[in-house]
Amino acid sequence: MRRARPAAAMLAAALLATAIVAAPAAAGLADRIGATFTLMADEFIQAFQPVEGIVVSVEGDEIFLDIGTSRGGQVGQEYTIFRKGATFTHPLSGKPLGRYEDVLGWAQVRRVQSEFAVASFVSAPDKTRPQAEDGARITRGRIKIAVAPVLDMTTAGADLRRVPYLIATVLERSKRFQVVDPIAVGDMFAAGGLKVEEMLARPERAVRAATNLEVAGWIVPMLLERRGQVTLDVTYISAITGVALFSRRMTLLPNSAIEEQRFPWEPPVED
Repeated sequence: MRRARPAAAMLAAALLATAIVAAPAAAGLADRIGATFTLMADEFIQAFQPVEGIVVSVEGDEIFLDIGTSRGGQVGQEYTIFRKGATFTHPLSGKPLGRYEDVLGWAQVRRVQSEFAVASFVSAPDKTRPQAEDGARITRGRIKIAVAPVLDMTTAGADLRRVPYLIATVLERSKRFQVVDPIAVGDMFAAGGLKVEEMLARPERAVRAATNLEVAGWIVPMLLERRGQVTLDVTYISAITGVALFSRRMTLLPNSAIEEQRFPWEPPVED
């Protein structure tokens, strides 16, 4: 005679079945985000390519630079504005080695034409206003940035703690960025003194946190969902003003056999 299954066992089996059905929806979400950002990364890297030009003119809070699209100028770029000073020489040979520079502030590009860019000027404390022939530069050195935790606006409920590491790895490999250890950044947010939402809504919070980490800016990844479609939005925030300078958005790459299980002996990826 077949014995009836206990109610508790039936409930456990039902919950297990539900979990098995639901798991694929969230499985590998962090990896899908990482793969999607890899496709977006070139646009971030191109926006930070080293370039040097001069100030053409200044009108109120607007500054005009001789860096247009023909030289890699883009909306959202941030240039250091400087004035060259006296020449410094080698102490033994007396050979000129370069000139001192005085940083006057920063220019955040708002409009770009083929031969020039129009930017908002942000003055450094107690510095004189820029004038024609002052310099404008995106440094050739690696730019130090921090990647914020993912702001998940979807109902997926996946564990996305690995995402900052994935984004940091892509940016580090470009040789244009030096990324702060995501553990240090994660600890800052976990302590409760700062939320990702505040980074986007309160510029002064982004500036203060950037000052503590000594970075030039923030990369803020956001996961959005609309009409059943999940999108990755990645925003760059200036450490100078706390203002979002530019953002890129792309629909998440779909699951694939390669993402779910690269080799036959590996277990499926799960977040």
